[in-house]
Amino acid sequence: MPAAKSRLSPEIDLDGSGRQTGFLRLPHSVHRSAYGWVPIPIAAISNDTGPTILLIAGNHGDEYEGQVALGRLIRTLDPAEVRGRIMILPSANFPAAMAGTRTSPLDQGNLNRSFPGDPTGGPTAQIAYYIESELLPRCDFVLDIHSGGSSLIYLPSTLGRRPDTPEGVERATELMRVFGAPIGYLVDGGGWGDMTLTAAAYRAGVRHMSTELAGGGQVTPTALRIAEDGVRRVLHALRALTTPPPPAEHTTRLMQVSGQDYYCYAPEAGLFEPLIELGAEVEAGTAAGAIHPHDTPWREPAIARFTRAGTVICKRVPGRVERGDCLYHLATDLVR
Repeated sequence: MPAAKSRLSPEIDLDGSGRQTGFLRLPHSVHRSAYGWVPIPIAAISNDTGPTILLIAGNHGDEYEGQVALGRLIRTLDPAEVRGRIMILPSANFPAAMAGTRTSPLDQGNLNRSFPGDPTGGPTAQIAYYIESELLPRCDFVLDIHSGGSSLIYLPSTLGRRPDTPEGVERATELMRVFGAPIGYLVDGGGWGDMTLTAAAYRAGVRHMSTELAGGGQVTPTALRIAEDGVRRVLHALRALTTPPPPAEHTTRLMQVSGQDYYCYAPEAGLFEPLIELGAEVEAGTAAGAIHPHDTPWREPAIARFTRAGTVICKRVPGRVERGDCLYHLATDLVR
């Protein structure tokens, strides 16, 4: 039985040539607009023959570095530099991007927990379905630019699902070195993995890489420079861009995240006092943070501890926490 057709429709010709910009139209009927549609920005820049690359940001609406970087790329990339086709979704979950939130205000949908999506579902499920059913089958490679958003801040990193073969691992880590973030790590499958864009690319047989570029609800010059230059280096390495990119400023440390014990969570609700900074090397049992109770401030705070050794690559930003909120995220050096 053939797959259902997506209800989203592009204003641009995805197979056309030159620079095209417009919107994906997502039908959305509400009280104020009976026959309306949500405008999701999309661009395609093509020239000559070569690979088809999909660049995505705004998968989570409060992750801003990639949205800025890809918007600038759309404005500045000369089609004469391109070999093949570069498709760009700078604010993939556009309602979330407009709200500055991780999830969509239309349906509370988390796009990176919505794949493979649903052609007749809510707005977020329909966006996921369009990406998986219409865009990924056209692609040779997809780069999904994330950061820590409002609640986390990362050491700027690239990441990807651990390939099944040693040759695949080598190809993936080499592209991490090309991007040039300080950290590059491979993640084992499981958990939310089957519902992410990473998993969608794996199902489609498309090479994939993602990033975690700083965050904290802001854009920093350093993270933005890493994003913009790294995208150009990857495009050049994939032979989709002829103009030589700037050299990388960092030598990438190759790492891995291999289970839930790499994450540290709040044991109680309260005020989070960090005891460890980004980049620290910790041992199992190290005190990570103190959670101070609001309602009974005379009680001693609860202590969150790391359950394994590793390098701190991510830390929570907001001070108020609930039981189960992620406080830290570790990585360890890559074991091949």
